Amino acid sequence: MNTATPNHRAEVLEQARRIVLEDGRLSQAERQELLNLIETLSQPSQPEADSPNIGQEILPRKGFSADHALLSLLKQQADELDALKKLSLSLTSSLDLQTVLNAVVSEAMRLVQHTFSVDIFLYKDGALEFGAALDQSGVRSQPYTIPRKDGLTNTVAQRGETIIIERMSLHELYKEEPYRKQGSIIGIPLKINQNVVGVMNLSRTSEGPFSPSELRLLGLLADQAAVAISNASLHQLVSRQAYSDTVTGLPNRRALDERLEREVLAARRTGYPFTVVMMDLDGFKNVNDTYGHIVGDQVLRAVFNYMATSVRSSDFLARYGGDEMTLILVQTDLPAARLVTEKLLERIRQFRFPAPGGGIVHLGVSGGIAMYPIHAMSGADLLRAADEALYRAKKHERGSFLVAHGFTGPLSGPNSFDL
Repeated sequence: MNTATPNHRAEVLEQARRIVLEDGRLSQAERQELLNLIETLSQPSQPEADSPNIGQEILPRKGFSADHALLSLLKQQADELDALKKLSLSLTSSLDLQTVLNAVVSEAMRLVQHTFSVDIFLYKDGALEFGAALDQSGVRSQPYTIPRKDGLTNTVAQRGETIIIERMSLHELYKEEPYRKQGSIIGIPLKINQNVVGVMNLSRTSEGPFSPSELRLLGLLADQAAVAISNASLHQLVSRQAYSDTVTGLPNRRALDERLEREVLAARRTGYPFTVVMMDLDGFKNVNDTYGHIVGDQVLRAVFNYMATSVRSSDFLARYGGDEMTLILVQTDLPAARLVTEKLLERIRQFRFPAPGGGIVHLGVSGGIAMYPIHAMSGADLLRAADEALYRAKKHERGSFLVAHGFTGPLSGPNSFDL
């Protein structure tokens, strides 16, 4: 007997029709096929003897009419299409790569029952890099397993094919593990134009096969994830270029200004000081005059990146303009800044660049130091204070680092006047 009431049946059919018409990922043939199926279900019930074979997932059982089985199958397909819409909205709502990766693992965790963990590894130039992870307890950023040379993740990435392991404890890919893993796992390649950009692994506490419905949903998620990752990676690259100096590859003035503002806010919140160092190369004009600007750019790139190896990973070195650099020393007071600048002076003394014609380029550096909050309370004023000290060093004590004088306040506006 058909247990679906007329009202419930009409609601499901209308929901399915709306989803089919709105979803732009269906081909015309797929859309028409589903609409035809909906139309068939809209007709009066057929005798049970005429029941068609629906497929392996949902078959007419004894006591159920053919249209009820069709209705169940359509409801499942409608739910899958609805899930796809939610996936699309979730994965296209941000162009931040980490946000996208976190959304993917969250959606995968939601789609499959008994999921123990989901992790994603990005794949580029033959190497895997951790992207995101989530386990059943809500812990993020801890992958279920570290990729091994002959393990599941590497195998999926290299073959570009999905691998399903119904029983990990007996599978050869896990025979070298120090302890046998339990449950089942699926590794899915994330591909753009047949190029693997990542691998998503989903492990379950239960053993056995994944259902066709789960495989379809995971396949849809993988397709969406690959596109989202590709878009986010491209956005990340463009953003990095927008914040990078084209000659040296270091952060540019725009990146410097934004980082300064963040450091000011952090210093106000924590009470820790930080220091800004403005530097200018001594002798660089002679390089341009002697060898030309092409060689000059090569020297700049070499010396700036050479200096970058002398700073801590937490600090920030940017090209300010021309042959000037700016260094932000995080949570650093004046005595500590002095030690850093002495190290920089020693480094520049060791710098050598082979010039055309067999010459060797030697350079020096002069600089100015300003500390928050002693010398200024804003990023722009700190730069001015450090620049003033740099000017004095260049004019009077070339090859040294001088500290800013007193407190530097904001510049007076064009309409300001003294009372």
